[in-house]
Amino acid sequence: MPRIRLERGPVVCEQGVLATTAWTRSKGLLGRSSMAEDEGLWIQPTSSIHMWFMRFAIDVVWAADDGRVLKLVEGFKPWRMSFCRGAKVALELPVGAIARSGVAVGDYLVIER
Repeated sequence: MPRIRLERGPVVCEQGVLATTAWTRSKGLLGRSSMAEDEGLWIQPTSSIHMWFMRFAIDVVWAADDGRVLKLVEGFKPWRMSFCRGAKVALELPVGAIARSGVAVGDYLVIER
């Protein structure tokens, strides 16, 4: 599993899962009851996500193709939708991960394999 960090150093998640096929993108986190504190789901390509049938809230980092962070959504609750104009990546994280990692709009995400 790849690690996802900020270009400037801090780790966003240690256990990244890449959802880059139609099947893995559509399945996402459905059917799960939680995420581990060091886990993240990198969904690409996408500019919108939904939380229908989800059982827990998440943090979402929206990014462009080059990894530049465009938008942050903290505590995104079940039964909601979110989108980001110009985004190609949604990084889904456990609640609190945005605050813990210090990610900010304008940062760059890096995948370390």
